[in-house]
Amino acid sequence: MANEVSPSAWVNMSESVMGRIYHYFTGHDSSTETRIFLIFVLAVSAHVLVMAVRHLSEWMIYKEHARKSPLGYVAQKPKFITVTRLAVSTVTFAIYFLAFGLILQEFKVDLTAYLASASVIGLAISFGLQGLIQDIVIGLTLIFWDTMDVGDMVEIYSGTYVIGRVTEIGLRFTKLVNFYNQVVLVPNRTIANVSRFPHGGVDAYADAEIPAESDPAKAVQVVGDVARGMWRQFGAIILSEPVIGAVEKAQGEGWSYSRVHFKIWPGQGNLIETTFRQQVVRAMKSFDPNYAEWRVPVTYRSNTDVKKLDSWF
Repeated sequence: MANEVSPSAWVNMSESVMGRIYHYFTGHDSSTETRIFLIFVLAVSAHVLVMAVRHLSEWMIYKEHARKSPLGYVAQKPKFITVTRLAVSTVTFAIYFLAFGLILQEFKVDLTAYLASASVIGLAISFGLQGLIQDIVIGLTLIFWDTMDVGDMVEIYSGTYVIGRVTEIGLRFTKLVNFYNQVVLVPNRTIANVSRFPHGGVDAYADAEIPAESDPAKAVQVVGDVARGMWRQFGAIILSEPVIGAVEKAQGEGWSYSRVHFKIWPGQGNLIETTFRQQVVRAMKSFDPNYAEWRVPVTYRSNTDVKKLDSWF
């Protein structure tokens, strides 16, 4: 019969996985070049599909978090995104690893032998790349043990201290962006200590004393104007709009003050202790010519409200 396939053709088709797949769907034999091209197309298509799923999931999560976040600002990427990126890297490696094996099979290399030899070589390489394995294991530990997440402001000790915002926790490196907008790659195995800053910064409090001779409302307005002006000028250091407190009375004392709450980049408290304090002193001299810097103490502390503290993590 005209449609019969000769025994030699069946032998040729059975030599490779792609040959059998091609014959199954088309009923025809195929050349080596055609099969290699199909392997390449399938590998690239699978890679594109995996990346599309990743970007779609991230977009959906960003959209959901933007809906819950004030002013539509997504302050932190969810941990799910970090895990997804690790999974995508693993799946991508598996796709091209298998594709390479299928291509070798087209050149008469046995696929089973390829997989077996790859396992042996992988085992041998693992002994020589213990640092790489440590990076991967510690990277997964950082993610699943909630040590830090993408978007967190952290201080990492890895032989030296590095402060920055986490942009990626990878299989080998944790990537931070520091105050100078430098991208810092920290090998996971060198991370010895991680300190997280709740809500992404340091809380600085400046208590501006209200002169007895002044109108308290006007004095608080002056302090607020100075604080907001600092925020607009130094937005890279003062991370959010300052919160201006009402006039409070010091316990057991006869003086009043207004507390200003700043959220600042870690290690940049000198801006509040010097520039802000000096600006307030200069403004307050219009009420009291003897107003001095010691009347604007600056302190740093964490929130002591247990419920709020728990909600940060």
